[in-house]
Amino acid sequence: MNRKKKVIQTLKKKAKKANAKKAVNNKPKYVSKAERAQLGAQPQIESETTDDSQD
Repeated sequence: MNRKKKVIQTLKKKAKKANAKKAVNNKPKYVSKAERAQLGAQPQIESETTDDSQD
């Protein structure tokens, strides 16, 4: 591969990476299995405490 082609290829690669970083990320943030279980248990605990206070 000649030098000119290699330089152009490198610059295109850098531009592509920079453009990808600027792109809006629609992917939701990862939540671990333990955190999901904790968040799932939290509303149940809150509802139990509100039920107790109503009695």
